[in-house]
Amino acid sequence: MPDLFDPLTLRGVTLRNRLGVAPMCQYSAVDGVPNDWHLVHLASRAVGGNGLVIAEATGVVPEGRISPGCLGIWNDDQSEAFSRITALIRAHGAVPALQLAHAGRKASTALPRDGEGPVAPEDGGWEVVAPSPLPFDDGFPVPHELTVEEIGDLVAAFRAGAERALAAGFQLIELHGAHGYLMHSFHSPVSNQRGDAYGGDLFGRTRFTREVVDAVRQVWPDELPLAVRLSASDWIDGGWTIDDSVELSRLLRGSGVDLVDCSSGGAAPGVRIPLGPGYQVPFAERIRREAHIPTAAVGLITQPAQAQAIVAEERADLVLTARESLRDPYFPRRAAAELGVLDRLEPPVQYRRAWAG
Repeated sequence: MPDLFDPLTLRGVTLRNRLGVAPMCQYSAVDGVPNDWHLVHLASRAVGGNGLVIAEATGVVPEGRISPGCLGIWNDDQSEAFSRITALIRAHGAVPALQLAHAGRKASTALPRDGEGPVAPEDGGWEVVAPSPLPFDDGFPVPHELTVEEIGDLVAAFRAGAERALAAGFQLIELHGAHGYLMHSFHSPVSNQRGDAYGGDLFGRTRFTREVVDAVRQVWPDELPLAVRLSASDWIDGGWTIDDSVELSRLLRGSGVDLVDCSSGGAAPGVRIPLGPGYQVPFAERIRREAHIPTAAVGLITQPAQAQAIVAEERADLVLTARESLRDPYFPRRAAAELGVLDRLEPPVQYRRAWAG
């Protein structure tokens, strides 16, 4: 049986254990450039013992950011600033990963600490785009419907973002296909009402994502893994379903994707989601079993025994923590202690006196 502290190998990259940090927006960048906050935030999770550290949703174009304070990877200054972060993550035994993203019709929103809702262009925001001209919610702008040519430009932007991520020292890329952002908005019938090759049936609605995967794989080395985060269900009648996610995961596996990160929701506001400990784990389990691809489980996973059971029962190959990682950067070390395997997670030499015995 697999164990939470067993290594996990994806292509030519080996994670030291099955724990990772999910991508979480920090809303602290200026012009998309990572700074000292991102360095401390991400590197401390590597020091804390995680096998994988994924940087937050990072816009492949300026208009792809969720907010003006989100990270970007559309120019070389951003790539260079990431380099010292990836070097420190790797120096402390973790694999640095970057989530490439475009927020689509949910872009140009205020920083949470400044309130919620869209930011108008006259206030420093920008025009938002989507597969169809359907606003996310009341008070949100009607997005510009992407033309086929513009879709091609965005595919190229993801490819360029992957090249810059490689130059910055990242060892894994995750494409953000969840939470109502651009890729997911193509997937879901709730937000995609196109009548061309990028709409209609599942194959059409997932065409953009599959084209991005193909473009990224052209520049992302064969020995490095590629992941995709999916909203496995919209939790809406007539929306995207777990059956759809299984089918897309099969297609993605055939295109060179190595891991599916299984989240859910975000396609529409006000959706009732049955929140509870590990509520999304069944998605990871089913995709893993039926699409025959490694999966990551996320969502209200807060206890070491809970994480261990997910891996040991082969419900997922990897456990990603988000809020629990914010509360405790050393969650993997606490988990190892509680599970009686602290000797399997070597602390940094600077902290050894605190973790000995």
